Amino acid sequence: MALVAAGIIAVVAISFPLQEHSSVLAQSSPAGSNANKMTGSDSKNPTSMPNSEYVNSTSPSGVMYTAKFECGSIFAGEGPLRPGHYDTDVSMFNKERSESTIFWNVVVNNGPSSNAMLVRLGPENATSITCQDIRQVLGNYNENFLEGFIIMNVPFDSILQSSKGVTISNAGYDSNPLEVQVFYTANALDTLPHEVVVDKIAFYIIQDGTGKIPANMMRQTLDISIPSSLNELSNTGDRVKEVLAKQYNLTSDDLPKVVVRIQSVNVGVGVLIDDHAISLSTVRPQLTP
Repeated sequence: MALVAAGIIAVVAISFPLQEHSSVLAQSSPAGSNANKMTGSDSKNPTSMPNSEYVNSTSPSGVMYTAKFECGSIFAGEGPLRPGHYDTDVSMFNKERSESTIFWNVVVNNGPSSNAMLVRLGPENATSITCQDIRQVLGNYNENFLEGFIIMNVPFDSILQSSKGVTISNAGYDSNPLEVQVFYTANALDTLPHEVVVDKIAFYIIQDGTGKIPANMMRQTLDISIPSSLNELSNTGDRVKEVLAKQYNLTSDDLPKVVVRIQSVNVGVGVLIDDHAISLSTVRPQLTP
């Protein structure tokens, strides 16, 4: 019997430097207010949302991107996915030569929706929304599994004049101002893959008093590979018997009735298999009325 060593495919991820961005929370204005207020670092000069009187009803008001997200861990068969650890990274690149205003919020499947967050992304700059950001806007800091959608809106009336409380309409709008890509990862292991020492043991069985081991296995050269630890004493014959016990349902009373002889032991290095999956998708824009 032989243990087949499996290899691992290494994935190289190329990361781009991200510019810092400021996020503020969009809140509803009190009744009678003409504009929705933004709470930001500059409380003396709140930013105003576009008023309906400045929006041309015959033209789209902006562009919307919708991305699916999976965040957290599934430990049993509760679903909706197989057990494992899931993560999502939504990257946004501003293709314009001017600053883009982005409002994003989170909608959880069969759950709550977050308030909108405002991001001002500089020209030809990039930023991302991660599972940590999603949990922050939802106020959910535990490891519960979350699944849902991230909605990113880019209004065409995006040149904000907070001092006047109005917006300047951008007639020459771009129907796809951002490059939005979603990177998903899933890992079923609690630890990263690592090298292990493996003993390849050649042996033969000279006696079986249990009658559970097939007769054609007797006095034949067999081999098995078992993980080993450095600087640890162990009885090689007992380790072989433990494997035989699992293979042929031998009890602790059966083991003394089995006699094995070790022919040779060779040491090698193996790699644990990482049950790891990755996926990358590009999000297409949709015009909003």
